[in-house]
Amino acid sequence: MARKDTKEKMELQSSTSMVREIMMEFAGRTGLSPAGEKPRRYLWTDAFAVCNFLELHRQTGDENYRQLALRLVDQVHRVLGRYRDDDPRTGWISGLDERSGELHPTAGGLRIGKGMNERRPDDPYDERLEWDRDGQYYHYLTKWMHALHQAARATGDSTYTRWAIELAKSAHARFTYAPSFGDQKQMYWKMSVDLSYPLVASMGHHDPLDGLITYLQLQAAAAKASGTSAMPDLGAEIKDMAGICEGKNWATDDPLGIGELLSSACRLAQLIVNEGVEQADLLDALLNSSRTGLQSYKRGNALTLPADYRLAFRELGLSIGLHAVEKLRGLIEQAPRDFKMRTRLQSRTEDMMRYAPLMGVIEAFWLVPANRRGEGWTGHGDINMVMLATSLAPDGVLSI
Repeated sequence: MARKDTKEKMELQSSTSMVREIMMEFAGRTGLSPAGEKPRRYLWTDAFAVCNFLELHRQTGDENYRQLALRLVDQVHRVLGRYRDDDPRTGWISGLDERSGELHPTAGGLRIGKGMNERRPDDPYDERLEWDRDGQYYHYLTKWMHALHQAARATGDSTYTRWAIELAKSAHARFTYAPSFGDQKQMYWKMSVDLSYPLVASMGHHDPLDGLITYLQLQAAAAKASGTSAMPDLGAEIKDMAGICEGKNWATDDPLGIGELLSSACRLAQLIVNEGVEQADLLDALLNSSRTGLQSYKRGNALTLPADYRLAFRELGLSIGLHAVEKLRGLIEQAPRDFKMRTRLQSRTEDMMRYAPLMGVIEAFWLVPANRRGEGWTGHGDINMVMLATSLAPDGVLSI
């Protein structure tokens, strides 16, 4: 037993050292530390990075990492909460004055951080170009809500929770809409920088799921938050999202999508076990959809392809999700004996542990320096390196 404990400790130290190296390189190349005159901020990547820096602080006790996380939060708000330099508009995208904008930096949402400015309403739609154009993505906003929640946990400062809830309310009000042919609300996938018009009208496959679980998480955090005034309530937004989620099939064979489902299942399980949230049926549905996706993905043998034919961040999303299965198994084992569907959920997680070796395969491949030299890696360098760090130290993202 002592030998096993020593081995696990050495593996943790090695993993922490690698995560530290990756995250400090990321901080330097994006203008976080040392602070650049024009830092390069991208909302999805930065949300994972905040969680990674906070996890490094938890593992090492080094206050520098927590300060980097909080500095990154501030940079994201000051860069992505304001109009671009090449936009004729200036100031906070919420329309608030400078002082109010600093107090409520998420009130107007946050830009994606794409290289090109957004498509104007009278510009022709070009599907290829749209991937490179700025705007707001709902599923990036939920990632940032989660990062703010983690900052609140790490600091005890409920201001971060309030900012997350203000972001949830602003995003929900603009991304959801009631179609003329029915009462059930729907969602846009991509909105303009100022949230005034949709850029892509279709609904993201997992967007309502992201919203529901994140809102439940924030509602639970708000109930515990201390402060001089009550937190805004998300009850109406939770009801909307639950309605949109009703009857949805979440299955996907995309590795990032599968990983996100598993990570969502892990967060939901924590809310069920620790906060009394009654969503065991949804948890079961997520695990069932994840299993279907894993079966399909493994049959494709995508992990045997050369590096230039693979997208690292999508594979690493799956790896993070498989780490979530490990955490999920422990959560269900700790649940009360009368926990609804305990036996069934145990069976689901044990079944998916058969796929756990894939995370080692993915991490080992992308830790090889030669596999990180080609365009497949360098073309998405920031997001790839941050998600590799997350996979090596996943608790910063997975714990709530």
